[in-house]
Amino acid sequence: MSIIAEYGTVLLILACLFGFFMAWGVGANDVANAMGTSVGSGALTIRQAILIAVLLEFTGAYLAGGSVTETIRKGIIDPNMPYLVENPNLLIYGMLASLLAAGTWLMVATQYGWPVSTTHSIVGAIVGFAAVGISADAVSWGKVLTIVASWVVSPMMSGVMAFLIFVSVQKLILDTDKPFQNAKRYMPIYMFLVGFMMSMVTLTKGLKHIGLPLDDHQGLLLSIVIGLVIMFIGKMALSKVREDEKADAAFHFSSVEKVFGVMMIFTACSMAFAHGSNDVANAVGPLAAVVSVVHSGGEIVGKSSVPPWVLLLGAAGIVVGLATWGYKVMATIGTHITELTPSRGFAAELAAASTVVMASGTGLPISTTHTLVGAVLGVGLARGIGALNLRVISTIFMSWLITLPAGAILAIIFFHILRLIFG
Repeated sequence: MSIIAEYGTVLLILACLFGFFMAWGVGANDVANAMGTSVGSGALTIRQAILIAVLLEFTGAYLAGGSVTETIRKGIIDPNMPYLVENPNLLIYGMLASLLAAGTWLMVATQYGWPVSTTHSIVGAIVGFAAVGISADAVSWGKVLTIVASWVVSPMMSGVMAFLIFVSVQKLILDTDKPFQNAKRYMPIYMFLVGFMMSMVTLTKGLKHIGLPLDDHQGLLLSIVIGLVIMFIGKMALSKVREDEKADAAFHFSSVEKVFGVMMIFTACSMAFAHGSNDVANAVGPLAAVVSVVHSGGEIVGKSSVPPWVLLLGAAGIVVGLATWGYKVMATIGTHITELTPSRGFAAELAAASTVVMASGTGLPISTTHTLVGAVLGVGLARGIGALNLRVISTIFMSWLITLPAGAILAIIFFHILRLIFG
């Protein structure tokens, strides 16, 4: 009797537990990063941020998480390698070890308040177990290099976008003679961008998983319509706000920041949805691989759909992690890199959400941590290098460097333990 036939149920239970543990780590560490700008700028309280994230992280993970899940599950390891085909139990042990390793590292990092990359953690773990436990040839190094390149490209891309968005806010609104009037004039444009970005990935990628596929043109058109609706609602709300002509410039500037505070609610929603759609793959990708192999009786299937309950489990784990331990890391991004106001936080979140959404739509797993840090750096640089806390930034960069080897080493250890237990 094969290992899978004998212990299939036990392996599935372990996969669900480890997958939920990993998703909990994503929620505790990475989601806190995603919502940190909203809390740090004062636009949202921690309680409000958690409530928003719970709803939209869950929605993004369940509806739009399938595309990236395919990359994490099948893109890094070559499933057609003869040795792996003959020994499918090794793939199961490896994926279980990867989930447990990444979840353990995230738990340690969150305990100390380190904002680390969950994508780094799981990719490092999978590469570690595959290279040492199976063979270096089992790793699709070309795919790994593409993912590593995205870790460099994504913060640069979001940083440039955040820089440009905040500079436009400064030129059009903050640094003008009539900031309050200009805010009412130009704010709807930014609201349209948020509505468009937030709906784009849902319509073009997410709805395929619930049986409502739309082609690219239909998705683009509907996203534009949704963006226009949000813009109209925002315009109506802003029209009700009256300017006090007797007030001084400082009061008007404060009023403008309050308007951006309202906008931060939209960007927080966008960031939460984008994060859920992209990073749920870190938890459910390896879980989906185990489920596929066990259900097929040991056959490593080249292509198979991700069961809805797997995405549901990952989404639930993210929510529980955020609600229980999310506060530990949330302050780092929001307050320690650079001083954030609602207008600065808005620019950072819109840029980061746009980058993550585009990555999720193309199936490329990126680090939300890298993307958001890049965006916050971009906003800080728009005010000069002196606005950045370089010591905190260097600490964050060091934590990123440690994460890859930590995930790989832990995965190798857990992989050998599982082989000893199950044979």
